[in-house]
Amino acid sequence: MAASINNEENLGPPMTESDTKPIIEMQGIDISFPGVKALDNVQFRMFPGEIHSLMGENGAGKSTVIKALTGVYKIDSGSIKMNGTEIHFSGTGDAERHGIATVYQEVNLCTNLTIGENLMLGHEVHNWFGIDWKASHKVASEALKEVGLGDIDTYTPLSDVSIAKQQLVAIARATVVDAKVLILDEPTSSLDEEEVRQLYSIMRQLASKGVAILFVTHFLDQVYAVADRMTILRNGQFVQECMVKDTPPEQTILLMIGRSMESLATLEPGTKEVRADYKDKAPCLQVADFGRKGELHPSSLTLRPGEIEGLAGLLGSGRTEFARLLFGADKADSGEYLLNGKKLNMASPYIALKNGIAYSTENRRDEGLLNDLTVRENIIFALQSLRGWARPIPRKEQQEICDKYIDLLQIKTPSTETPIASLSGGNQQKVLLARWLCLDPAVLILDEPTRGIDIGAKSEIMEFIRQLAQENRAVIFISSELGEVVRICDTIIIMKDTRQIATVENTADFTAADIVTTISDESAV
Repeated sequence: MAASINNEENLGPPMTESDTKPIIEMQGIDISFPGVKALDNVQFRMFPGEIHSLMGENGAGKSTVIKALTGVYKIDSGSIKMNGTEIHFSGTGDAERHGIATVYQEVNLCTNLTIGENLMLGHEVHNWFGIDWKASHKVASEALKEVGLGDIDTYTPLSDVSIAKQQLVAIARATVVDAKVLILDEPTSSLDEEEVRQLYSIMRQLASKGVAILFVTHFLDQVYAVADRMTILRNGQFVQECMVKDTPPEQTILLMIGRSMESLATLEPGTKEVRADYKDKAPCLQVADFGRKGELHPSSLTLRPGEIEGLAGLLGSGRTEFARLLFGADKADSGEYLLNGKKLNMASPYIALKNGIAYSTENRRDEGLLNDLTVRENIIFALQSLRGWARPIPRKEQQEICDKYIDLLQIKTPSTETPIASLSGGNQQKVLLARWLCLDPAVLILDEPTRGIDIGAKSEIMEFIRQLAQENRAVIFISSELGEVVRICDTIIIMKDTRQIATVENTADFTAADIVTTISDESAV
């Protein structure tokens, strides 16, 4: 592969001959937390007047870089320079005083104030009697005009406008605070296509005035639509800095996942099993044009007993959003849901569980495990919830259930009363599987079941998923590891930028490289 981590040769040239001095330069940045090295010798720089994108999958270090740059985290080693001078921010307020403004995915404005008051908060115009609100609103109005939002009345309460408008107002505030660097962290998550185009226009206007913009998004197409330069991170390490126009999407994807096309094409031999025995069975789950505004474009799926269907795509492609809609964790606002040929209103996870559909979340730590409870309590939790707390499962039955699945899944634990937090990641993941299997589900949705566990535990879980399919259970399998999807799935839905762009049968000659090619196709939207 062309890139090598932490190699100075990977730093690309400035945007123009005149932009030879970065406004921001981070060198050799290390940040560690207990048990985790979040950033390892990371390099990052931005030039005035450019739109720069940070790229990387989950855990790449993007959020940590932003928090180091804005004073939320202190760095363990390395240096941060602004206009060539080393700086040490004491917090976000200190960073803003130095000209670094941040707009987060969740709008952090005051909805009980007017738009003008929000824009001018902390920067109001004063006279002899205190705040001159008329003058302050005039400055706010000029700031809105600067970014093409001159039609907005600054006296309007912020709560009266849409989340999208609030996001744009937060960006306009950067002109009031005279930001030299503007960080936009997932700013498009609540915007529709027209609003995204309006955001692009605002970004370009600010960049034309010399503002350096850091644009963080999961959407590859958005990076190629508006960014000048990108820095790619992987596993907390610097991979490469490159100009967007000179880097094909396929190359960007490969740098993000740390593979070459050649390795992706040869990852599966000897481990892949192509099956066809599920094809003649009637579908157990069908959805058509199933979607949720702002999260997932209308998508379709047909799943048969014994079939393993994969959802493949980069972070932000819509894989987890699709899974959550199928389970009722989020409610779809379009489409039809058929279970065994009958319409079903999938309004909640309770309805899903009552109908034999179980979902293992990708966020094992925060949404899956009950860290203060034992192995036994974690395994029987869903079954007890489904029965209702007025009908407690007898302790003897609990023990029998736990013993069965501990043996079946080869969970390594001293006893069923061992605190779940003391188990390894692989065994914790097996406990989550046991939780759902004891419900005897007909459909099992597994979101990143192998993330963060060792290779031995991965192999055991993959083999067990195959066994589930052989027992006539239907499985939806989601993984960031494209090779895993290709190894185990019978059919694969390929997703990109919250859209379903292809559904393919996993034939003997299909490889992970074919998935990358499909995702990188600029017409595949």
